[in-house]
Amino acid sequence: MLYRIAADGLMLFHLSFIVFVVFGGLLVLKWRHLIWWHPPAALWGMAVEFFHLPCPLTDWENRMRHGAGQTGYGGGFIEHYIWPVIYPAGLTPGIQLGLGSVVLVINVLVYLRLIRQWRLRRAT
Repeated sequence: MLYRIAADGLMLFHLSFIVFVVFGGLLVLKWRHLIWWHPPAALWGMAVEFFHLPCPLTDWENRMRHGAGQTGYGGGFIEHYIWPVIYPAGLTPGIQLGLGSVVLVINVLVYLRLIRQWRLRRAT
């Protein structure tokens, strides 16, 4: 039971991390201290997509599920609603490159705005 709870918690963390990778730059506009956390997270997320690297969170979660005696993802809220968001069916290398590119474009735009704001503050 504890392995199942831990695996479900890790999946929620995994989803939160993905959302942070994609949209965390917007949080940096509000909370500047996140600038130390978001760029490394975004770079990791892009590297996983561009180079098809295995995510250690996925491996860790699968080990916990096996420890719980589960052979698959059936029946629960987490598996039904969250799993398809993190691991969509039909994910191809081309789609992964597209997803990585979306993360890159969003974050480049956000950080260019942030740099522009900093320069405007220094000029005044």
